[in-house]
Amino acid sequence: MGELSGRLAGACSAADDTAHAEPGRDCPLCPRLAAFRAANRAAEPSWHNAPVHSFGHPAARLLIVGLAPGLRGANRTGRPFTGDFAGDLLYRTLIECGFASGTYGADPGDGLALAGCMITNAVRCVPPQNKPTPEEVATCRRFLRARMEMLDEMAAVLALGRIAHDSFLAAMGARRSAHPFAHGARHAIRPGLTLFDSYHCSRYNTNTGKLTPGMFKAVVQAVGEHLGAPRASR
Repeated sequence: MGELSGRLAGACSAADDTAHAEPGRDCPLCPRLAAFRAANRAAEPSWHNAPVHSFGHPAARLLIVGLAPGLRGANRTGRPFTGDFAGDLLYRTLIECGFASGTYGADPGDGLALAGCMITNAVRCVPPQNKPTPEEVATCRRFLRARMEMLDEMAAVLALGRIAHDSFLAAMGARRSAHPFAHGARHAIRPGLTLFDSYHCSRYNTNTGKLTPGMFKAVVQAVGEHLGAPRASR
């Protein structure tokens, strides 16, 4: 990770807040998202309604990058992909493929543990209509960079959807044209680091047949085979 560490450390030194992998509860960097967050806090004061921090193993070899918290999912529960359909498919598949153990109960207190992987989002706050703007994605990328900097053992990244794919490439300083997004594709980013692509495991994609559980599991299995990841105990 020496080459990556140097590049990311340089990117993160531009401002103090870029030196941290997780935004503060009242992060003001994206005014539209901050206003939406405030409105949600007023409407649902018992919800998390704050930037959703990364979840997983601090020595993860696999980093999974999603898009953004869902309004009634991670924005409500405070854990990535927890409380919505995408989480049902994601965590079930991670358990089946050995990247998680325990039982997913759609609640941060369910005891689920990730094995050798970490989950984060390209944008840490819930956006209106689940659609962050390009500017918001770019602004939040400082936290993705910083999170990557902290994962000394990172050897694979699984991007869930094109926006996550593109944001990771931008964080790495890699050209999109050299690594086009495609479901099931894998990209050698540098020696020892491979990017895997999957369609996002959203309800819309599964309902329309764009992504089936089998298609998604095949990608996660390919990541496991690439890493030589042992199956987690269940």
